[in-house]
Amino acid sequence: MTFLSPDAFARSLRKAAPCLMALVLSLGALLPVQAQVKQAAPAAAPAASAEVAKAIKEAIETWTSNRYKVDEVRRTPIPGMYEARIGSDLFYVDEKAQYIFMEGHMLDMKNNRDLTRERLDEVLAINFKDLPLELAIKQVNGKGTRRIALFEDPNCGYCKKLRADLANLPDVTIYTFAYPILAADSDVKSRKAWCAKDRNKAWNDLMLSGKVPDNDGTCSNPIARIKELGRKYNVSATPTVFLTNGRRIQGYMPAEQFAKAIADSL
Repeated sequence: MTFLSPDAFARSLRKAAPCLMALVLSLGALLPVQAQVKQAAPAAAPAASAEVAKAIKEAIETWTSNRYKVDEVRRTPIPGMYEARIGSDLFYVDEKAQYIFMEGHMLDMKNNRDLTRERLDEVLAINFKDLPLELAIKQVNGKGTRRIALFEDPNCGYCKKLRADLANLPDVTIYTFAYPILAADSDVKSRKAWCAKDRNKAWNDLMLSGKVPDNDGTCSNPIARIKELGRKYNVSATPTVFLTNGRRIQGYMPAEQFAKAIADSL
């Protein structure tokens, strides 16, 4: 389950404005001058009923912790679909004020779920048995009867947060694939961790305290192969976790929810 925070919503608002303006300008440039002059203005969409408008406004404003106020709610040509305007940004919401469409994703505001992301996770699921676990750094907590595979970049802030949670996760074997994709020195740090005498300790020290292993990182290592593996499985962000049922979890998930996801995968 992937969660969308109000901060992510705020970032989307800031990103949307210049993109929409660029799109409008580019489309306008493609039209003949006469067409631009003669084209009639589209008829204004009718306003939503007071009851529906109130429900949609309240849902969006609550979802954003009242950081944003909805300026207007109007009907669209699609039955049951409404346009919500916040400043110059437009979003589309169902009449029950539960779902909102934003940046190509359908989001459940009431349950704070990214439904598109969840469906993509199903589509992108893998066969856990196919993972080359010999390329991973192995860590065993307790008996280690449960297993997860984790793609991490040493410069990933959310990876470090997840790593701290994993230290307290009982009865699990963690296979960590050092996946350097975020910064220029990510590759160097990953190789140095692999070349350390105690790879598991070196990786945990690197992620939890920022301590880079004291070696030249020139030993034989699987980093290049792990990059190929990541591309094969379309791992485009870190952290990315694979559970034994093949489910993919992309991004940080709070500890309690992460533990439940592992339990549900068994």
